[in-house]
Amino acid sequence: MTDLRHYDVIVAPSITEKSTLLSEQNQVVFNVAKDASKPEIKAAVEALFGVKVKAVNTLVRLGKTKRFRGFIGKQKDVKKAIVTLADGQSIDVSTGV
Repeated sequence: MTDLRHYDVIVAPSITEKSTLLSEQNQVVFNVAKDASKPEIKAAVEALFGVKVKAVNTLVRLGKTKRFRGFIGKQKDVKKAIVTLADGQSIDVSTGV
């Protein structure tokens, strides 16, 4: 059963050079909601993608301070989740949910 909260927990897949290297080790990286907990992230990934999750590691990347035309601004903080999948499971992040 897919709860609507699952769509709010997972914001987007993070497609970077590092996350592509992690995909070889059966791991997928997602940007998630700031208030999402590890059990919520695990439940959302299992429900939306139909896979078995072995572990979830989270981190918060603090937004950088940037200048634009002389004015100082700040990028948003981003919470990321590194999801380790069970053996034999995979997620194709290039397709949508």
